[in-house]
Amino acid sequence: MNKEKIFLSGVGGMLGEAFYQVFSKNYEVKCTDIDVNEKWLEYLDFRDSKEYASQVEKFNPNYLFHIGAFTDLEYCEQNKKDTFDTNTESVKTAVTISNKLNLPLLYISTAGIFDGLKDYYDESDTPKPMGIYAQSKYDAEKFVMENSKQFLICRAGWMMGGGPKKDKKFIQKLMKQLKDGKKEIFVVDDKFGTPTYTHDFAKNVQLLIENKNFGLYNMVCEGNTSRYEVAEEVLKILELQNKIKLTKVNSDYFSKIYFAKRPTCENLINKELNKKNLNLMRPWKVTLKEYLKNSYSLYL
Repeated sequence: MNKEKIFLSGVGGMLGEAFYQVFSKNYEVKCTDIDVNEKWLEYLDFRDSKEYASQVEKFNPNYLFHIGAFTDLEYCEQNKKDTFDTNTESVKTAVTISNKLNLPLLYISTAGIFDGLKDYYDESDTPKPMGIYAQSKYDAEKFVMENSKQFLICRAGWMMGGGPKKDKKFIQKLMKQLKDGKKEIFVVDDKFGTPTYTHDFAKNVQLLIENKNFGLYNMVCEGNTSRYEVAEEVLKILELQNKIKLTKVNSDYFSKIYFAKRPTCENLINKELNKKNLNLMRPWKVTLKEYLKNSYSLYL
């Protein structure tokens, strides 16, 4: 029996790696990115609409997964056109391609599209983007919902995965400070959200694909938390809680480095996944421990 085929675009980063590891077991995959940093990747700049369409048509897949995006909020604030070309216009191209070939389209959205004024958000809440990154992602999400014949939109939270090589997010920033020998680490205690382990995320997408459950889903680990609590848990797992001083600060402390507007609260709940009994996302503390054990074993 022939395997179903998936074309994945923009999968050179931490989430893309998890998608490759999960989906390559049971599907024939073509993985592309502008940064060919793995032997399983082929070159594609998905902002080139003609080349994007050509490569997808040539591969003739059963699904199109559009994964890549600029996620550095400061870069996005300073590079508006580049951000919208990458995060929004390329998604419109993906919709055009998937509609023409009658392919279900996967698009990855984010908890960052909300204004942070509520304690948590489910799929019925209306996004209110605060900055260039959030606006670019929400514009793409809206376009997919309004124009795609068949789509799966999955909203992620605070992403963790990829290890030292590909993790550019909060966990790696903490781990780098530990590696550099810092004895005191400053962490904000006024930002709230939900961690999202890349491997759980990819496995949950696979479950939805296999069950033909398309639509819009929040897809985050169980348990809302704060940046400070995540840092506390990292030190606890590494048994460094008595050796490293963790100091609470507010977001103003980092305002020169992280000047882009961020929601105070990005807590998501997986209402739709739970309603359909399709929630594979584990508690964030469980996945954090697994992630550190698998990717940062030198510290354990």
